Amino acid sequence: MWLKSSNIKCIHGFSTRKGGISNPPYNSLNVGGTEDNSKSILQNRKLALKNLNLSFNNLCYLKQVHGNAVRVGKLGQQEGDALVTSERGLILAISIADCYPLLFYDGVNKVIGAAHCGWRGTVDKIAQNTINNMVELGAKPEHIKVAIGQGISQANFEVGNEVIEQFNKKGFPNYCWKNNKIDLIACNKFVLQQSNVVEENVWVMNRCTFEDDFFSYRQDKGSTGRMWAVISL
Repeated sequence: MWLKSSNIKCIHGFSTRKGGISNPPYNSLNVGGTEDNSKSILQNRKLALKNLNLSFNNLCYLKQVHGNAVRVGKLGQQEGDALVTSERGLILAISIADCYPLLFYDGVNKVIGAAHCGWRGTVDKIAQNTINNMVELGAKPEHIKVAIGQGISQANFEVGNEVIEQFNKKGFPNYCWKNNKIDLIACNKFVLQQSNVVEENVWVMNRCTFEDDFFSYRQDKGSTGRMWAVISL
């Protein structure tokens, strides 16, 4: 049901598609989207959080818009693509189905964050925005540890020339793409490096959402479920 990183020492996880109650093609642990039965989605969310010993009543989540806006976590839904908090007990949740989830943890200053990093958020450096907002809450970049979860691999992420040009104009190094295929992991690691996150503090799952354990919007041509990345102090 959950995959976890080795470098984040608070409650967290990246959900798989297994362990829920939804019927195909959303089988089985679908925690989002609009096409599945809403009651099934709600039950899946509660089941998933209970598995981490977390309460649904403490959930902070987002209406994600593929931008780079960061919100300070508060109960219920906000609009944006990243959340930060220093408040114990709050659950930060990011929805994913090809875009990369990044979880942030400053264990010294007790500040956490979560970001939804598709190509649009990545090119606009949402990871950097998340770190800047964590710093406003007392975090220090040198203490921040980052876990990069499952997402679409470079081999499966072909884009148009206009997308490559956007990354080029924003100063991303050309090792972040090969021909028309972008490596979003490399792109986000570059942004983290620019934000003074220590390389040794970055953990990468290196799993592609095209694998059977996950939902993939691109592979399933839009008819698919959603996974979560969550973190809580």
